[in-house]
Order: sequence, then structure tokens, then C-alpha cells
Amino acid sequence: MKKLLFAIIICSFAFNASAQQPKAQWVTIKSENLRCWECKQRLEEYLLRANGTQMDGGMIQRRYNLIKGEVKIQYWPDRTNPNLIRTVIANAGFDADEIKATEESYKTLPPACKRPAEGGGPKKGKPCHLEPQ
Repeated sequence: MKKLLFAIIICSFAFNASAQQPKAQWVTIKSENLRCWECKQRLEEYLLRANGTQMDGGMIQRRYNLIKGEVKIQYWPDRTNPNLIRTVIANAGFDADEIKATEESYKTLPPACKRPAEGGGPKKGKPCHLEPQ
């Protein structure tokens, strides 16, 4: 009887601990100037640094779609939120949905990573969304 009671108590603690862990969520962020492999590398490096400092390790993984100009990010909602993620992307020099890139970070981007209206992005006949060989 004591063993059964002990097992029930242990199971309830284990269930309680797992119930408190928030479920990871996804956010999709569009960026007009995230269209080439070089842009992806720059943003990825910036997000890796920011994840450890500004977001307390809140980002789990990222998936890029350079054709559509978007990044899909999985995150822990108790450590970060979509608005903070958008702000970090804007601080890296890239537009993030309705948040425009910070001017000084945007200026440091190479020409290919600029907004299409300013001559950036893929050029006709020269796709830049593929990793260079």
C-alpha cells in the first residue's frame, strides 16, 4: 500500500511539472529584403547572438523561405514573443512585417540585401536564393 501511494505521489509531481512547461509556438515574419543566401546568413548570425543575450534562449529553430521573403521561427512563449523577435530582426537591418529595419543597421547591408525598391534582391536571370557552390 505504501509503495502504491508513493508511486501515485511521484506520478502527480511528474505530471504537474510537465503541465507547467509552455508549448513552443511558431511565428511567420515577412521581410521584403530577405531574399538571398547572403541575407539569410547575415540574419542567422545576428539571431544566434541575440538569442543568447536579448531573448534568453527563447528561439528554438528557424526556417527560411527566400523565394517568399519570410522566416518562420519557433520560440518559447515564456522567454520571448513575436514583437521582440520582429524588433531583433529590424535591428539586424531587415524589415519584419510592419516594423522597418533600423536605419543604421540597414545601411550596413550589402547591395543584394537592400529592399527591391532600392535595387536590392534577386536580379533577373541571377537567382540568389540558392547557396553558392
